[in-house]
Amino acid sequence: MPNTCQTAWLNGRFLPLETAHISPLDRGFLFGDAVYEVIPVYDGLAYRFEEHIARLDRSQRELRMEPRLSAADWRSVCGGLIHRNGAGNLLLYLQVSRGVEAERRHVPRQPGPAPTLFGMASRAEPPATDPLQRTSSCITLEDNRWARCDIKSTALLANVMVKWQAEDAGAQEAILLRNGWLTEGGSSCVHVLLDDTLVTPPQDWQVLPGTTRDVVNEVAPRAGLATAQRMISRDELLAAREVMVSAAGSGLRSVTRIDGRPVGDGLPGPVFRRLHQAWLDALPEFSTDCRE
Repeated sequence: MPNTCQTAWLNGRFLPLETAHISPLDRGFLFGDAVYEVIPVYDGLAYRFEEHIARLDRSQRELRMEPRLSAADWRSVCGGLIHRNGAGNLLLYLQVSRGVEAERRHVPRQPGPAPTLFGMASRAEPPATDPLQRTSSCITLEDNRWARCDIKSTALLANVMVKWQAEDAGAQEAILLRNGWLTEGGSSCVHVLLDDTLVTPPQDWQVLPGTTRDVVNEVAPRAGLATAQRMISRDELLAAREVMVSAAGSGLRSVTRIDGRPVGDGLPGPVFRRLHQAWLDALPEFSTDCRE
């Protein structure tokens, strides 16, 4: 774990990561019955903190788990992780599982067990200011994930497999299509420039409600760019002048190749360059001081 920081948080205590242990009967371990969030930290400030915690709460409720921690509680946890791991640029990983039961059974007994609450941090690179360094090569794959991709569940085996296929193909990301229509990336949202409008697929059960996607759509008008949500076909994706992917952990990137073919001229386009600068300029605006 070369980039993983050594202080974690588990069920109310900060402790060395190597001593953080859970029961093998934890439902997150046995069933993937758990949800998570990844929050970027730039120069010690948590990025889109409130939106990430709101999505964590939503994911829990969709799995019939009533959130046990408030946003203020999570802010204290994140502040402790940032402080104890040296601040700077980090990725905070927060996970909530349904907890430990005495037997393995699909439907949890009611009232449910106490949840297992976990947080850790890993080192991250600062945002690159040169847009030419923010590129991704992608492949297209059929989206064969489960039908509730709007829940940020830890059950990520399908995502692992498509990311692995992308790596095997020498690409950084897989762009997923369901019956010929774009959904999202293996760990990102996909933005497609169509008729001078930055288009993303509609927000429904097929895609995760992306916090960075929301930021991109919020700052796009500052770059003189209109946005829209609608279905995007495979043909439109492959014919687009510019394609971008966004994610909390990696920010905004220009897709320069899809399935081995260049997108546009194979370099980050002018729209991406304007949008990337607008995204960089807005980083302080969307950052929260979580210090204790």
